Amino acid sequence: MSGQAGGMSRQEASAVLDRVKFDDKGLLTAVIQEWDSREVLMVGWMDREAFLRTMTEGRVTFWSRSRQEYWRKGDTSGHAQYVRGAALDCDGDTLLVRVEQIGAACHTGTRTCFDTDLLRPVVLDTAEAQAPGAQTSGAQAPGTQTSKAQTSEEQA
Repeated sequence: MSGQAGGMSRQEASAVLDRVKFDDKGLLTAVIQEWDSREVLMVGWMDREAFLRTMTEGRVTFWSRSRQEYWRKGDTSGHAQYVRGAALDCDGDTLLVRVEQIGAACHTGTRTCFDTDLLRPVVLDTAEAQAPGAQTSGAQAPGTQTSKAQTSEEQA
């Protein structure tokens, strides 16, 4: 709720918008994560107003791309998301919202949207992959320098 101790005012949240990079449709990707377990629950979209409501009201508000309207998780289902923290990524184009999830996060009724189509990617043994002379896919060991080429590629 607005006015909670330590919470953002609408003016403070508006100032953060200067750092947000919305896509060409005016939307920001919002990754929703359970605050204590860090489990990723779902992904949604926010425009400027949904961002402001989420940051100042204590409940997650999304912009529905299909219905073209705001929706606050839990208003009809009872499966609410109470904001416990938030952070913009380094590029300002993705918002991580840490929530206390009440009930299911997914519209299908499951806890998370990421539990139905589990994929089996190649998983490297990191110690083996980082051994001298090992072929890697360009991933860096923690603490190593990033080249200008990598930085340019990531910003593209």
